[in-house]
Amino acid sequence: MKKAAVIGSGFGGLALAIRLQSAGIATTVIESRDKPGGRAYFWEKDGFTFDAGPTVITDPPCLEELWALTGHHISEDVDLVPVMPFYRLNWPDGTNFDYSNDEASLRAEIAKLNPEDIAGYDRFLEYSAGVHDEGYLKLGHKAFLDFASMIKAAPALMKYQAWRSVYSIVSSFVKNEKLREALSFHTLLVGGNPMKTSSIYALIHKLEKDGGVWFAKGGTNKLIAGMVKHFERIGGTLRLNDPVTEIETMGDKVTGVVTKSGWRESFDAVASNADIMHSYRDLLGKSGRGKRAAASLKRKKFSPSLFVAHFGIKGDWPGIPHHMILFGPRYKGLLDDIYDHGVLAKDFSLYLHHPTVTDPSMAPPGHSTFYVLSPVPHQGKLPIDWKEMGPIYEKRILDEIGHRLIPDIHERIVTSFHYTPQDFSTDLNAHLGSAFSLEPLLTQSAFFRTHNRDDAIPNLYFVGAGTHPGAGIPGVVGSAKATATLMLEDML
Repeated sequence: MKKAAVIGSGFGGLALAIRLQSAGIATTVIESRDKPGGRAYFWEKDGFTFDAGPTVITDPPCLEELWALTGHHISEDVDLVPVMPFYRLNWPDGTNFDYSNDEASLRAEIAKLNPEDIAGYDRFLEYSAGVHDEGYLKLGHKAFLDFASMIKAAPALMKYQAWRSVYSIVSSFVKNEKLREALSFHTLLVGGNPMKTSSIYALIHKLEKDGGVWFAKGGTNKLIAGMVKHFERIGGTLRLNDPVTEIETMGDKVTGVVTKSGWRESFDAVASNADIMHSYRDLLGKSGRGKRAAASLKRKKFSPSLFVAHFGIKGDWPGIPHHMILFGPRYKGLLDDIYDHGVLAKDFSLYLHHPTVTDPSMAPPGHSTFYVLSPVPHQGKLPIDWKEMGPIYEKRILDEIGHRLIPDIHERIVTSFHYTPQDFSTDLNAHLGSAFSLEPLLTQSAFFRTHNRDDAIPNLYFVGAGTHPGAGIPGVVGSAKATATLMLEDML
């Protein structure tokens, strides 16, 4: 029986491991932390359950497929429930926009902002459906290993003006500035600047419209736990709390891995779900290939980091929906500060997650669990001391939520803590503390992204946010499908 190792147990790593094990490859997942999940880690504090993220689940069929490979169903291990509205968008002037796939409700929300934009929205939806078919259904699960594959994709990219930004495309269809923000902010959830990310990412609107937005009862951690349970059910092995320290090579082949505990194992193939820079620079640091690839990656643009404040408070908040986007007074200016200037701005746009409105079991009775996320520059652009700045920035964010939603928030807090760019670096080996790996620019997509199979070491593979197609649950699960296809072709 052929053997494969998957380094890292994020969504991409687990999805790949399930695919390999389902196909008869004896697969071992090696995780450095005490729990599986990677960025989808979680904490339990004072009776509250806090997901580290991600929290927006879309395209359930891409997950269901992982169970179906062996005749099982996701419902055996995970209880997925729909979230409505998908998001409530809120602006400083008090305007709310409930974003969903309920056609009548969505049109009413658009009409509140600008009735003339309804026709433009219809044209945008048609555009989004087109890029969804070309960019997600046809190309999202296909590895781009050579430039010829890009040439084949070029006509579709040209047809949909992929060189333009999401914001630019949206603006060509609708005139109201708030609606432009409402239809372009999604790229921030995968690390992309709406002003620069390729218009192909407008496909997210169609993805959500068709498939809905979902929540795993008990939190995203329960989806990870379900994936682990299924992986082990079909014979897979999960090794926790033992970081890989070296991917061993001989000539142009990977031979196995070594971990911090001294455990060493030979494998026919190795796939890394770890940070791509960490994989090449550190795990392959003894090889010439590792040094060359790390030098190349160093010249690329990485997505920003995140500051996440978790807090459990007294009271139930039925008026605050599951997902909220709290826009600040600036849109482009704030994005420039985060992506280009490396400024920790005094204003911010926030994503607020309120899971207990859907599942009260994630907090003690009469209490609520929240997390609030603020995109911030990565450490290469903003090398500040987050130990000192963290408490100050957390208070600023909580003050803003108090101002806009929960007036006595500070008196209600039972427990709180925050997670900074430094934590992304320390806990996840994330280069520059980036939360989403390579920035999703057109010049860093598909063939121009880290390849799903290494060019020089043919039995070394990559999965996750740093490879094609990119970040987000559907993105990394899609990367697992692309990578598994290559591995199974090579190994079976």
